[in-house]
Amino acid sequence: MPRPISVLIHLEALQHNIARMREAAQGRTLWAVVKANAYGHGLENAVKGFAQADGLALIEVREAQRARAAGWTKRILMIEGFFDEGDIAELERLDVEPVVHSRWQIELLKKTSHTNLKVHLKVNSGMNRLGFLPDQAAAVIEEINAIEGVKVVDIVTHFANAEQGFDGKGPVTVAKQLERMKPLLADYDACMANSAATLLHPQVGGVGVRGGIVLYGVSPDASVTSEQLGLKPAMTLSADIIAVREIEPGEAVGYGSRWIAKRPTRLAVVACGYADGYPRTMPDGAPVWVEGRTAPIAGAVSMDMLTIDVTDVPSARVGSVVELWGKNLPVNRVAAACGTIGYELICALARRVPVVVRGD
Repeated sequence: MPRPISVLIHLEALQHNIARMREAAQGRTLWAVVKANAYGHGLENAVKGFAQADGLALIEVREAQRARAAGWTKRILMIEGFFDEGDIAELERLDVEPVVHSRWQIELLKKTSHTNLKVHLKVNSGMNRLGFLPDQAAAVIEEINAIEGVKVVDIVTHFANAEQGFDGKGPVTVAKQLERMKPLLADYDACMANSAATLLHPQVGGVGVRGGIVLYGVSPDASVTSEQLGLKPAMTLSADIIAVREIEPGEAVGYGSRWIAKRPTRLAVVACGYADGYPRTMPDGAPVWVEGRTAPIAGAVSMDMLTIDVTDVPSARVGSVVELWGKNLPVNRVAAACGTIGYELICALARRVPVVVRGD
C-alpha cells in the first residue's frame, strides 16, 4: 500500500472563498492569484475552483500555458511581467496581460513587434521592490502607449503592511501608500487591493482587487482567524500513526535527543517528515490534531517521520489519522509555532505527497 500520508484539496472550499472575495470586491474586477502552483493547491484545481474570478494572476509563462490548457478562457495577468524577449510573443499568443515594472522591459517592448498587447504599469508606492515612482508614472504610460500595438490598461501597486497590526504604524502604511497614489487615481484606473486590503481596508478603491492567500482559506492577518473572515481552509495535510511505544522518565526520542520524557510517556510515530514539506524547525510542543484533540510534537522532525506525545490521547493508536494542518488546525497556528507564516507551509509541500481532490 502507499505510504499513509496525503494532502486533501477541498474544491468546495475554493469555491466558497472566491465567492467571499467576490462579495468583498463590491463589483470590482477580481483577480485570483494562482502563482506557486496555486499556493500548493494545484493550478488545475484552482482553474476549477475559481471559475467565478474575472481573471487569474500568476508569474510564469508555463503557468499561463497550463491555465489555458486546463480550459481557462478569461483574462490572465502576469504580475511580474516578462523576463526576456522570448516571453513576449508567447504572452501575446496566449492573450496574457503582463505587468511592466522596469525600464529594461520597456526597451524590450520597443524592440519587438505587437498587435494587441495589453499591459499594466507597476507603481512603487512604498514597498520598494518593483515599479516606477508615482511622479514617473504619467510619462512612462505615455511612452509605452506610443509603442505600436501596446496599451496600458491600468496601474497596479502592492501594499507592504495591510494587516491590522500595522495600521497607522511604521514608515509604510496603507494610508501612506494611498496618499502617494492619490495624484494618479483621478486620471488612471488602478488595481491596488491585495487580500488583506480587500477584507480589512474598505477605503482602498480602484477598479480591481487581487485575492491571494484568502482564496485558499488562510487569513492574511495573524490577529484575525480565517473563520472570523468567513473563509474555509482548502488544504488538509494528514498522515497516519505507524507505531506507538511507551518510554520511561529520562528517556529521549529522535535525533539529538532534545526531547526527554518527564513522566511515563506514550509516543506515536507519524508518517510525515521534512522531506514531505513539514518544517524540520518545528519545536517541541507544536500542535497536531489527533482523535479529536491536539497533541504536541515531541523531538526533532526527521526526514520521513515525526513523533508526538499521545499520553493524554488514549484513543490514539496505529492507523489513527493525524492532521498536521487543515480544518481542525489552522495552518497559521502551525506556522507560528516555528516562526514562519502559513503561506510558506502550504507552498512548500513536497511533490512526493499524494494529492487527493474532493469535490472534483
